[in-house]
Amino acid sequence: MVKGKVYLVGAGPGDPGLLTLRGKVCLERADVVLYDHLANPALLDYAPPHAERIYVGRSGRGAYRPQEEIYQLLVQKVQEGKQVVRLKGGDPFVFGRGGEEAEMLAEQSIPFEVVPGVTSAVAVPAYAGIPVTHRTLASTVTFVTGHEDPSKGGSVLEWPRLATVDGTLVFLMGAKNLPTIVRRLTEEGKSSDTPVALIQWGTYPKQRTVVGTLATIIAQAEAANIQPPTIIVIGAVVSLRQHMNWFESRPLFGTRILVTRARSQASELSQLLLSYGGEPIECPTIAFAPPVSWDEVDHAIACLETFQWLVLTSVNGVQHFMRRLWHNGRDARSLHGLRVCCIGPRTAEELEKFGVKADVIPAQYQAEGILEVMKAAGVAGQRVFIARAAQAREILPEELRRLGAEVLVAPVYQTVVPQSEVEAIKTRFLSQGIEMVTFASSSTVRNFVELFGGAEELQKILQHTIIGCIGPITAETARELGLQVEVVAGQNTIPALVEALVEYRAQAMPMSS
Repeated sequence: MVKGKVYLVGAGPGDPGLLTLRGKVCLERADVVLYDHLANPALLDYAPPHAERIYVGRSGRGAYRPQEEIYQLLVQKVQEGKQVVRLKGGDPFVFGRGGEEAEMLAEQSIPFEVVPGVTSAVAVPAYAGIPVTHRTLASTVTFVTGHEDPSKGGSVLEWPRLATVDGTLVFLMGAKNLPTIVRRLTEEGKSSDTPVALIQWGTYPKQRTVVGTLATIIAQAEAANIQPPTIIVIGAVVSLRQHMNWFESRPLFGTRILVTRARSQASELSQLLLSYGGEPIECPTIAFAPPVSWDEVDHAIACLETFQWLVLTSVNGVQHFMRRLWHNGRDARSLHGLRVCCIGPRTAEELEKFGVKADVIPAQYQAEGILEVMKAAGVAGQRVFIARAAQAREILPEELRRLGAEVLVAPVYQTVVPQSEVEAIKTRFLSQGIEMVTFASSSTVRNFVELFGGAEELQKILQHTIIGCIGPITAETARELGLQVEVVAGQNTIPALVEALVEYRAQAMPMSS
């Protein structure tokens, strides 16, 4: 049996982009992942599908799994020959009990490796626009636990020294002990005018920051209902936030946005929303499946040389058509002599992955744009093969036939309604937890309406929600189904949709200063 090993991996402070490359490699090779309350669950996506995922963080509202139980799990899984990742928030050796776990593994002669993580003590203040050191304001930084081990029988923190430190104090896990921290520092002589920042859920889209002084921060924290996890930063560097608040000043910061694209395609939109500060919530209302029959497609592939045009109307169309081409014992060489028209640049980019360049990309990324360029090229008497979804507008084949073309339409895939967490999403809507909904196709709109019980039910759910559509066709579908559309992208692309949301947010819901 292959001997197991434990990897103590720092998950970073929350933003998945702050995971180290070594941490990602360990997750990709893991057989078991034991993860904490503060490790972003999104990181579990890096683990293989077969990997066992075991939550060992907070249970209920405050109780944590006993450390001895975690030790037993680590030993058990390693003895089974497993590669075990112990995924811990921040850095394993910075107030994370990683040192205790490494000590236990060493005593048990269990092989282990420590993968440092980006500590929240540095990253969270940085995301709040606060450098923990500064050439003129702070030459030292002190990391302090805000929650000592109760078994010590009393605090061992040297409060007189902490109060006289002429640098930055960073308290981790100290939200509940804020009154004690403030009292002890001021009793030992720390000025009540000393700037203080409380940063809750740092590096996440839901990050919140409250700034005050030792004299005011307790009342401010109570008014803002600041709860764990919270980092406390004390010192002159806090004053720099007013000039350096880059993260929370992004145009979509804190805006919860529903992404209704298929799970396989949601990442592009979600990543763009994140880059603007939004909080994407993925609720796929569409999935892709093979057509009911491949007969029409196979027939067209068998006589491709008789066509003059191949028209591809989506990224999915490219993927499914090219895979079917391969299934039939052919490849990109079979497209020799065909003029290939792609509906937009993303579709053309997908085609290039298969070694084929599009001959034509219309300026208008919809059926009308294709018609315009093909009409200009002259299609009378020519054969046109349109590889598309089973459900699609008929304007393109109908108008091409009027222009004198012989058109074959063959579905290379169909859209289906996936099983989504509808009730959970409804609850968030009704509590006004989601501010925007995005639709990237007419199919996502129709499926969304179906999943949520029809237009009448949706009017109640969406009464405080902004609806954004990728283009006029999708917007028209939404309006026909009774939805009020506020945002329509100028081009049928995901970046254009996000830019339209940003512009709307800036005009209709300006960020507070």
